[in-house]
Amino acid sequence: MTGRPEQLFPLFAGLETLEGVGPKTAQLYSHLDVETPRDLLFLLPYAVVDRRRRTTIAGAELPATLTVEITVGVHRPPRGRGGAYRIFVEDAQTDFQLVFFHARGEYLKKVLPEGARRVVSGKVELFDGMANMVHPDHILPVSEADEIPEFEPVYPLTQGVTQKTAYKAAQSTLARLPDLPEWIDPALASRENWTDWQTAIRAAHAPHGLEDVAPTAPARVRLAYDELLAHQLTLALARRRERKARGISSVGTGKLQSKVLGSLPYRPTDAQARAIEEIAADMAGPERMNRLLQGDVGSGKTLVAFMALLVAVEAGGQGVMMAPTEILARQHLEGLQPLAEEAGVVLELLTGRDKGSERQAKLDALRRGDIQILVGTHAVFQSDVEFKELRLAIVDEQHRFGVRQRMELAEKGVGADVLVMTATPIPRSLALAQYGDMDVSVLDEKPPGRKPIRTAIVSTDRLDEVIDHLRKAISEGRQCYWVCPLVDESEVSDLIAAEERFKRLRAVLGEGGVGLVHGQMPPADKDAAMSDFQSGKTKVLVATTVIEVGVNVPNATIMVIERAEIFGLAQLHQLRGRVGRGDADSTCLLLYQAPLTEGGRRRLEVLRETEDGFRIAETDLQMRGAGDLIGTAQSGLPKFRIADLERQSALMALAQSDARALLAADPDLAGARGKAARLLLWLMKQDQAIRLISVG
Repeated sequence: MTGRPEQLFPLFAGLETLEGVGPKTAQLYSHLDVETPRDLLFLLPYAVVDRRRRTTIAGAELPATLTVEITVGVHRPPRGRGGAYRIFVEDAQTDFQLVFFHARGEYLKKVLPEGARRVVSGKVELFDGMANMVHPDHILPVSEADEIPEFEPVYPLTQGVTQKTAYKAAQSTLARLPDLPEWIDPALASRENWTDWQTAIRAAHAPHGLEDVAPTAPARVRLAYDELLAHQLTLALARRRERKARGISSVGTGKLQSKVLGSLPYRPTDAQARAIEEIAADMAGPERMNRLLQGDVGSGKTLVAFMALLVAVEAGGQGVMMAPTEILARQHLEGLQPLAEEAGVVLELLTGRDKGSERQAKLDALRRGDIQILVGTHAVFQSDVEFKELRLAIVDEQHRFGVRQRMELAEKGVGADVLVMTATPIPRSLALAQYGDMDVSVLDEKPPGRKPIRTAIVSTDRLDEVIDHLRKAISEGRQCYWVCPLVDESEVSDLIAAEERFKRLRAVLGEGGVGLVHGQMPPADKDAAMSDFQSGKTKVLVATTVIEVGVNVPNATIMVIERAEIFGLAQLHQLRGRVGRGDADSTCLLLYQAPLTEGGRRRLEVLRETEDGFRIAETDLQMRGAGDLIGTAQSGLPKFRIADLERQSALMALAQSDARALLAADPDLAGARGKAARLLLWLMKQDQAIRLISVG
């Protein structure tokens, strides 16, 4: 498996080897991420133009794109500068004009000499009662008119590339299609009625109508499946390699865990108990754990995570918990500290702020094994950080950590178990795309005592009423978050918005009672503003979205979100989860600025109707699409060219079980279908998978 198989060479040659593509066009194509003929294969047409020949334009519903044979009549050059050059023509039944702007008369006389027969194709429109075809797309002698396809595919373009060039390049690529063996399970292909790969690619580039360019077109579904299968094979290979990696069996004694459980004022929920059990079983097993712990806002992930860390400590090892930001790492430290005290274990924090001798002391303690549980930011990845015996690594908020970082982290402790936590409920299709190599535990119940949060949608016109309501609640001892919107990308205007709101609320509610926290503040000021609010010194905290992650203030019962319509659903759901943590009734007010768009209204209504993060995430996925949902840039989500995660989640699930079944039956991909699957991985540029097979 040393290099790319020879039959794929033509598809991975330079673009300029294609007909009609020079170095300049090749350069332009790179804006569409197209670098080889293979990329052009997967750049499918998004529309189709019917260019079937007619005898006349008479009777057609205009405007329309029409193709017709004509006799060329009189040329009428423009009268003044910048006027139109007109050529009168007639078809079998009627006459019309061809119209050109900035035309070169000499050229037109050569291409359309008077009295000649030609086939023209282009958009025909009525103008002052006369039918005009402005700048025909095609003008050909009748003998060459077969060059015009009956159905012309319309390709995505980039500046400087024309449809003609795109069509030529695609045709030239199709001419060199290799004959590849079938990698799809024959039973599946016949059940779904799928053609072979080559036929499917050709069909996708030769649509005969709009239904052929829809994602549901049979040829496209088959090609989407190929993409998903390649992706799931890569994940399955990674999963198998991580499984094979020498795991450590960590068997807990339960001694420390029972201390903590005994100190809790409530019993864990069934979901928590189930997750703790699944994790402990994985850790006890000989293979390396690779599990995702998915829990909605307030479902009690911290307790589950801590129990897992205690299993590592009980088994004589260490655990590490990693967070993406310093604020979150501190938050975890605060959340875990009381539990660690009950259990009597040593807990320490390591972030980029640790410097010099203080940092060195922590590193030494870690190496000696005196620190049993470490909480940290990515500073934990640095090469001088060494554990005595790392058994468990917990990564918080996964989508900032790709598979690669998971592997790096695992390398810190040979075979250390990995648990990933996310507070963002992820719809099943995305979970499969992103975490297809993991096992999943879901916390789908709220711990006892958490009351539902009343959510109301209020127009900004009623701001004064909202502030009155707030004043009353504060006089009863309640606290409130007031979230200001991120108006645009510039931090400055956000800051102005937040400061304006801060001043206005202070004027109404009194000087001392209102705090402010935003992204531009020095960390120490942020922490101070947060702790004033946590201790109840300030009653209202005006904030930009820095507070969405992890802050815990049980006495805060009101959440006001300004311009809620410009936030994403998942973000609104996370923000709302900051209240409702104590025993009093809580309210979330979504303030919107009228008029609301259709989508904006639907988003806010979903929040009013449900607190189920999974339902909210499904709706978000349908409304926004996968890339937006987790910010494709840092999501580690593959960019699929054809497959559509929102609409094809069932296909993704099918690809996952198919990929796992294929590897179970043919672990070395050495059989006929296995070899075909290797070709698929090369074709889909799954380099990571290819490396995994060659070493694995």
